[in-house]
Amino acid sequence: MNYAYLFRATLPETALEVAALLVVVVDLGFLRKAALKVRVAVAALLGVAGCGAALWALHLSAGAGYSFEGDLLLAQGGYAAVAQTGILALTALTLLLLIGSVFTRHVGEFVAVLLMAASGGLLVAAAQDLLVIFVGLELLSLGLYILTAFAKSSGKSAEAALKYYLFGAMSAAFLLFGFSYFYGLTGATQLSGIQDAIVQSGPSPLFYVAWIMVVAGLGFKIAVVPFHLWAPDAYEGAPAPAAAFIASVSKVASFALLLTIASNWLTFQPRLTSGLMALAVDLHAYDQTWTRLAAVLLIVAAASMVVGNLAALAQTSVRRLLAYSAIAHAGYILLGIATLPHYSTAIADFPLIASKMKSVGISANAVLYYVLTYGLTAIGAFGVVSVVERATGSDRIDSFLGLHKRNPLLAAVLLVLFLSLAGIPPLVGFWAKFNLFAAVLGVSAGPVPFALVALAVAMSAVSLYYYLQVLKRAYVMPAVDESPIKAHTVTMAVLVGIAASVVVLGCFPALLQGWIESFYPRF
Repeated sequence: MNYAYLFRATLPETALEVAALLVVVVDLGFLRKAALKVRVAVAALLGVAGCGAALWALHLSAGAGYSFEGDLLLAQGGYAAVAQTGILALTALTLLLLIGSVFTRHVGEFVAVLLMAASGGLLVAAAQDLLVIFVGLELLSLGLYILTAFAKSSGKSAEAALKYYLFGAMSAAFLLFGFSYFYGLTGATQLSGIQDAIVQSGPSPLFYVAWIMVVAGLGFKIAVVPFHLWAPDAYEGAPAPAAAFIASVSKVASFALLLTIASNWLTFQPRLTSGLMALAVDLHAYDQTWTRLAAVLLIVAAASMVVGNLAALAQTSVRRLLAYSAIAHAGYILLGIATLPHYSTAIADFPLIASKMKSVGISANAVLYYVLTYGLTAIGAFGVVSVVERATGSDRIDSFLGLHKRNPLLAAVLLVLFLSLAGIPPLVGFWAKFNLFAAVLGVSAGPVPFALVALAVAMSAVSLYYYLQVLKRAYVMPAVDESPIKAHTVTMAVLVGIAASVVVLGCFPALLQGWIESFYPRF
């Protein structure tokens, strides 16, 4: 094993781990007796510097990857680079929103755990092997459990962390069982090796059982129905920065992993050295396998869109409303992954195969665009909620009464972010949904993609109603208490920056689209 090669491939993760240790040393060794606000600011800024160093390291290690005995374990470039860059940027924003928070005196430990969880997210986004996937997911998940319980004076925080941990342990068991079956059936742990084995020998019934177990395990990570029961309590009970981290960074890492699995298993990777006759046989076998695998994802996606949006209608807590909204958005994104273009048995010439591979790239870009813009908007939304919650002591919808008078700038940020989540043009949320739904319809002109997109559009209309309920209280209904709501200068600057980004990226969607496409291989 070439350890220098491995160190280069994991340089971004190493940068985050070093930053985490540095934060603990500085906070506990030099700032133990300093004011809490000073400690929070220093720890957060050191964490942001660590994210910047990791981003620089990611640029240095571009294209490195890591292989062991011919098996690719960590990918670089493509999906991985986009997702890892997004994870680092969203982590930095979460740390900036931490400034001004007072939910714990153990700020050094909080920032260190958050950075270590982010390093797990980086591993998950680049993983190409079952063992690396599991290690990365556990590093990410253990950090999230701890972050959820960090508000020690809050009973809701402890309850949310316990539920999160118990559901997480169960999902890890399902995931590990599924992985063990894949290894037992194929003798491989590398994703492309599993695909090759299934293409050659054909899928057995146990293969589909293993796939259902993996969907259950990963479904917990992205909070889709019926694996979503932990999400409302975790979003409500966790400290606001932790909830923002769960809603953004965890989602980006998990969906990047699903996209990696989908691109390896759910889309046929033709061996161009094969003859056309052998290729046709492979296509026929894999076309049938894809249909069954995709059906599981489509059912989960449709259920998440319906349950998430309808359950959000009954919520009086804005945090729980955002949790059910996140479940619905996960359903939209999963719809894009489940309908990645696959290859029909009618394809028997390489130009058409190349065309299909290019359409896979278009669909993948739409998924990445959606998850990145959703993560950005979710962090801003939780930032606004945290400011209102600190001022009023509650996150109930009625706490937002008269917000436009109590803090007009904060109300404007809330307006932009919630309308973007609802998919209102010209904000970036509209283009995220438009690109994703267009990619789904571009797969096939059949009734199933059309029905799923129609369902998604109808559920988006439902989501507009509950977002407007919050905005109605902020702008229309009179305030019970008209005393000003003040936010920390850094917090307000970050929230305004996020809202401005949502507007700019909505008016110029090609900015983000072009950046994502620059990482994707051309065909």
